[in-house]
Amino acid sequence: MSSQDRPVYLRLRDIIAESILDGAYGDGDALPSVRVFAAQHGANPLTAAKAYQGFQDEGFVSVKRGVGMFVAEGATDRLRREARDSFLRDEWPRVVRSMRRLQIDPADLLERVEG
Repeated sequence: MSSQDRPVYLRLRDIIAESILDGAYGDGDALPSVRVFAAQHGANPLTAAKAYQGFQDEGFVSVKRGVGMFVAEGATDRLRREARDSFLRDEWPRVVRSMRRLQIDPADLLERVEG
């Protein structure tokens, strides 16, 4: 399924997760309000709220009534662990198949990463 085929709330969830993993928001940091986040990404506020609600249900986001939403303590490590597991399970096998098909030497890839 391509990114565009995924429901909007899941794409918004991905944006939040990537922002946390990229360090834009750390554990304990405030996240943009639902309205601001929706406006930033051209989404309906109810859809953005659904993305945030999913994070709250999973314990990645905590809500302080009247104050806002915050990245939960430990969320960054948990997200990284889940993303790593997903990559190794879902994406890496396709990468390996492509490397074999194209006869790409892993050493060549390491040179590109380090260089």
